[in-house]
Amino acid sequence: MDDETRNRIARQFIEAIPFAHALDLRLERAGEGEAEIVMPWSEALVGDPHSGVIHGGAVSSLLDTACGAAVLSHPSQPPTTATLDLRIDYMRGATPGQGLRAKAVCYHATRSVVFVRATAWDEDPDRPVASAAGAFTNTG
Repeated sequence: MDDETRNRIARQFIEAIPFAHALDLRLERAGEGEAEIVMPWSEALVGDPHSGVIHGGAVSSLLDTACGAAVLSHPSQPPTTATLDLRIDYMRGATPGQGLRAKAVCYHATRSVVFVRATAWDEDPDRPVASAAGAFTNTG
């Protein structure tokens, strides 16, 4: 399967998830077990109106979706996937008014599980907002 096909499958995955639409998640790139997704800042995503920081639940959803898209773009070609386990470490609040970007990478795959790491950041990729490590079903 070529990168264009993997990218199309990952995009269809994201477009089929209602909350991904509500969060305005946009797939930037997917292929070879990697995916990058953007979540624009929106007042509707703010967790604390006094600070303007995006809610942690939105950050979690961004990371989970990026991981799922990476799995669907993996060379093992799973037709579907589901989150088995996801650990998220929050390192700092997102910069108020800034959207977020997440990159997920599959680092190991077995016949039934794909292991993924992801990072989310705002303006500076060297200062992550959160990171994730997870296990996803591999039904390929």
